[in-house]
Amino acid sequence: MPLNRLLTLGVGACTAVALSVPIAAAPASAAPNHHHRTGGSLVLVGGALADDNAEIYGDIVRLAGGPGKARIGIFTAAAPVPAEDPDADTPDCNNSVCNGEYYAKLFKTYGVADAQWIPIDLDHPKAAEDPKVVAQISSMTGFFFGGGDQYRYVTTMTRGDAQRDTPALAAVRRKLRDGAVVAGTSAGAQIMAGRDMITGGSVDPGLRDGAKPGYFDDGDVLGYLPKGGFGFFTAGLLDTHFSRRGREARSIRLAADTHHQRVFGLDENTALEVTGVGGRAQSLRVLGQRGVSVLDLRRARVTDNAGVWGIEGVRWSRLTAGDAYRANGWRPVFAAGKTPVTGADGPCTVPPSDDVFYDYGLVGLAEGLAEQAGCEAVHGTSYEKDPQWAAELTRGKGFAAYRGAGVPLSFTGVVIGISPA
Repeated sequence: MPLNRLLTLGVGACTAVALSVPIAAAPASAAPNHHHRTGGSLVLVGGALADDNAEIYGDIVRLAGGPGKARIGIFTAAAPVPAEDPDADTPDCNNSVCNGEYYAKLFKTYGVADAQWIPIDLDHPKAAEDPKVVAQISSMTGFFFGGGDQYRYVTTMTRGDAQRDTPALAAVRRKLRDGAVVAGTSAGAQIMAGRDMITGGSVDPGLRDGAKPGYFDDGDVLGYLPKGGFGFFTAGLLDTHFSRRGREARSIRLAADTHHQRVFGLDENTALEVTGVGGRAQSLRVLGQRGVSVLDLRRARVTDNAGVWGIEGVRWSRLTAGDAYRANGWRPVFAAGKTPVTGADGPCTVPPSDDVFYDYGLVGLAEGLAEQAGCEAVHGTSYEKDPQWAAELTRGKGFAAYRGAGVPLSFTGVVIGISPA
């Protein structure tokens, strides 16, 4: 079975249905009772951020004040604590302490004035209430949240069922409001989400059984936290490791079940930069290696195939480096210099995928749809077979694709359908 198979979810095609139910209208994700003045920035990375990705690290440093001025606070509470790490005393360590030290050293190679680990983790949750730690946070001009399990950030940096800010989180929130940059990778990006933050889930139970509120030890369950994460990003649901792990489907199911109209899916080694956080004039643009997917469910319809869930009419835009997105107008803006893709004439020869929900499988089908003018629809099926899911991608209204030098294809107006195969 392929690596990370249990972490992937599938998308399937729409076929004949017995019942169609419109998704209830609802606003995009909202932060849980938090408000920001315009000023700060986010850099949200889909995970697997390469140490040599100077474009993304350089952007974080620039937004934090620039080389020689930026002071970066490192949060790693999502990682295991040293006692949970069998390699804690080796160069292969992966825990809160060594990860914090690693990122602090890495940021210094990018010319920051200082970078410090903020000593909050599951071993030290009370540190989030320590005035010395709050003062340390207040001295920073930017922050970086590492990966792991986003729920650990909830348990260490918020309190109670209401998820009240600890003094440490309140200090980060103030800094963001006043102009600081808050960056994160993988779980460190996911925790920035507003209501209904995803906590886990894989293909079969996710699409078959739907989303369930809560945090589950069983990683197969499509779980979400109704009160959300920190609520810094409010334009839609967030998901990470997006197309590499085939997470298009789990995000669509979660959005449909929780009545969200938009999803932002972050690919690995790729960032969504958001400036003007909390204001009406937020600016979103893409940096890095792969892409950021925007899934639009405003016209989507949930379907019922003999009691099995499906969906049709999900519109998909995929933005790559240099592209921007106007959230208020729901409109992608493709980078100057990218050229339209007209597609080759002739019959459609894009082969069906038999593993469409893994390792950019769905993206590959969409690229084939764009590159062959004779293709009106392309198809694939999931690796999972209990049940097996099918995917159909079609050219919707406003379909267009663009090619830029050295970056993957950008596109908009692809329509996704989901149904049992």
